[in-house]
Amino acid sequence: MILASLSGFAQEKVYPGNYELAARFSPEKMKKMVFSTSVDAHWMKKSDRFWYEYETSDGKNWYAVDPARKTKTQLFDKDKLAAEITKAVKDPFDGQHLKLDDLKLMGDENTIRFKVKSTADVLKSDWAELKEKNKNAKDSMEKKVHTFLYNISTQQLTEIATEKDPKRLMWANIAPDSSRVVYMKDYNLYWMDKANFLKAVKDEKDSTIVDNQLTTDGVKDYSYGFEGRGDDNVEEEKKQKERKRVGALWSSDSKQFIMTRTDERSVKDLWVLHNTKDPRPTLETYKYAMPGEKEQPKTELLHFSFDKMELKNLPVATFKDQGINLWSTTPATNTRDDDFRPATWLGDLEGFYFAVTSRDLKKVDVVRWNLVSGEKQVLIEERSNTYIDLEKLEIAGNDLIWWSERDGWGHYYLYGKDGTLKRQLTSGPYHTAGAARVDTKARKLYFTANGREKGEDPYYEHLYSVSLDGGAANLLNKGDFNHDISINDNASFFVDNFSRVNTTPVAVLYDKAGAKVMDLETADLSQLFAAGYQFPEPFKFKADDGITDLYGVIYKPFDFDSIRKYPIIEYVYPGPQTEAVNKAFGRSLDRTDRLAQFGFVVITLGNRGGHPARSKWYHNYGYGDLRDYGLADKKAAIEQLADRYDFIDRSKVGIHGHSGGGFMSTAAMLVYPDVFKVAVSSAGNHENNIYNRWWSEKHHGVKEQVSAKGDTTFVYQIEKNPELANNLKGHLMLSTGDVDNNVHPANTIRMANALIKAGKRFEFVILPGQRHGFGDMTEYFFWKMGDYFVQHLLGDNTPPPVDMIQMQRDKPKDK
Repeated sequence: MILASLSGFAQEKVYPGNYELAARFSPEKMKKMVFSTSVDAHWMKKSDRFWYEYETSDGKNWYAVDPARKTKTQLFDKDKLAAEITKAVKDPFDGQHLKLDDLKLMGDENTIRFKVKSTADVLKSDWAELKEKNKNAKDSMEKKVHTFLYNISTQQLTEIATEKDPKRLMWANIAPDSSRVVYMKDYNLYWMDKANFLKAVKDEKDSTIVDNQLTTDGVKDYSYGFEGRGDDNVEEEKKQKERKRVGALWSSDSKQFIMTRTDERSVKDLWVLHNTKDPRPTLETYKYAMPGEKEQPKTELLHFSFDKMELKNLPVATFKDQGINLWSTTPATNTRDDDFRPATWLGDLEGFYFAVTSRDLKKVDVVRWNLVSGEKQVLIEERSNTYIDLEKLEIAGNDLIWWSERDGWGHYYLYGKDGTLKRQLTSGPYHTAGAARVDTKARKLYFTANGREKGEDPYYEHLYSVSLDGGAANLLNKGDFNHDISINDNASFFVDNFSRVNTTPVAVLYDKAGAKVMDLETADLSQLFAAGYQFPEPFKFKADDGITDLYGVIYKPFDFDSIRKYPIIEYVYPGPQTEAVNKAFGRSLDRTDRLAQFGFVVITLGNRGGHPARSKWYHNYGYGDLRDYGLADKKAAIEQLADRYDFIDRSKVGIHGHSGGGFMSTAAMLVYPDVFKVAVSSAGNHENNIYNRWWSEKHHGVKEQVSAKGDTTFVYQIEKNPELANNLKGHLMLSTGDVDNNVHPANTIRMANALIKAGKRFEFVILPGQRHGFGDMTEYFFWKMGDYFVQHLLGDNTPPPVDMIQMQRDKPKDK
């Protein structure tokens, strides 16, 4: 009787994971369904015209736009060009499938330069060199690379030697007048004149090239440029014999430059072991400063004069373990690729501007170095009880424009060049995000901002202008969307790419007053929708305080059944430098849309202490509590959405995140073990005391202590995930790449160690040979994550017996 009664109970239905639907939207297949989603404007030098490349399901087109005439025309006749290429290389090309690599519009604005590949035999001498450089790319090496110039007016195609672009050699920092270049070799500073540089362009190993050595004291970890360390000591030593780039900023007359030099010799070493290299595992050693450590990099500011042939170490010491931020004059938005733009310092021939920051980032000085008097002049002092975020200083004639959060919101302030505050340019409860352009003649600042337009998601960015003489800010691109702009140098026109997560991306051209000039493009998503894609849904909810509005996006399976109960998975990233919540349409679906297709509702959402593009109170909410600050809001989201939607099963809650999200997803399982039941935590910084000093000390805080003798030390204390290992109740999968030199594998290994000692069951996945982003094993990891959630949230223990990696590639498995 008892057995009969028990057999009468209804059993919960188990829904199998929908692997076919998840495979349908793999990265490889997305490339064939989603093409261009934005217009990347390449502004020309001689006019307000620009060109861009745009791809749809009909192929690629190249357009030239004349804003003054309101015209958009083909940059060239692609059918005629394809015919000329066919005749030149003897391989068939056609206009619809034309692929032009590294296309550039030359300075005459009538000639394009590009590369194509053909099946012509590669010379044996070239083949040997290519094979040595690209041991794992044999198929691509069997094609010869041709470089062409094509005159648009005459339609004449000319093949030229495939050589390195003299303006783009990675090691050469070129002076504004192109008279000389500076670089590093053997850890030291060198320069060469134009004649020798042109020799190097043709053959970097030409024995007649004259390298002029400026310094002799450069050594490993105290060099004059980026050392570009290899994965092992032998490779590293070989690399230092090559010319390398230095971060020099030039004076406008090309007679001087400034740069920083960092001494890392006292910084402690860290290591990862390359286990998959032949013939033996190799040790990679690198410098890695951790929070609270005494041994930190020391940065110097250098000035060099070619007239005097003198290098000076400028006396700018202000704070212990200080940082130095140099600024260049290069515009924030630079998409013109036909024109050489040197890196020039922010300032003039009599001085330059930079910032000095304290180690705890609570003190920032904006400084001008006076080259005439040889002294530093502190113009602006920023002070805060938490950390200070920086934007680039802007110059407007005789004025300076400085960004600050001193009133609790990010705003612009106008200063005289002597450091006298003239006025606050923007104000109110919204966040200015960055200076796009300064129109000195019209005395206007063009900038992006968010949170100013009522009734919109406060993260949606817009472009504004404001007069330097005072007055209200003017909105230039209306519309309840997230806007991404590209503005030309003189701020006369801008391209506006806009969308939401649930709208098709559109590109429009506007003038500087915000008047629409012409429509440019609407993204072609026809094949994506034909495959069954559906837009996600933005939502708003309350933080755990019941007051703060938070924003997220909900992703449903494309075969969604409204009467079914779905497990819910949170994809998380805690910030504080960003939030993992998309605001515009994007093609990257793996952790959201695609994960949902297994049979889950997936959400992404912000939390107090997350994104910096709100108030400083919001951004600094987690200061001093870097482990737990965002978890209560993540819990509140589950509770509110489960109350709002019947299709959400509040008893089956998963959570996933990578890096900071890997840390946060594990923390959620340990702080709220009765809410979060399954987690997949990848590359997590579970112990922020062994993560990098800059991020950890900035966002959590470090205490500066000065002794009676005047000695300064820094104390860093933080709560760590392994301390809560005993709290684990649910299912946890930890993963890391074994050569992750960003978030060291020790973070995950120590978490695993604590769980083992606590007697907890969990899964540990190590990805051999992978850095922080998991590289060529991201697809493997996706399916491994899918299996784990399918098993523990859906109750489906029988993943289909197919090679899902090969399935997503849409091609047969290699024999």
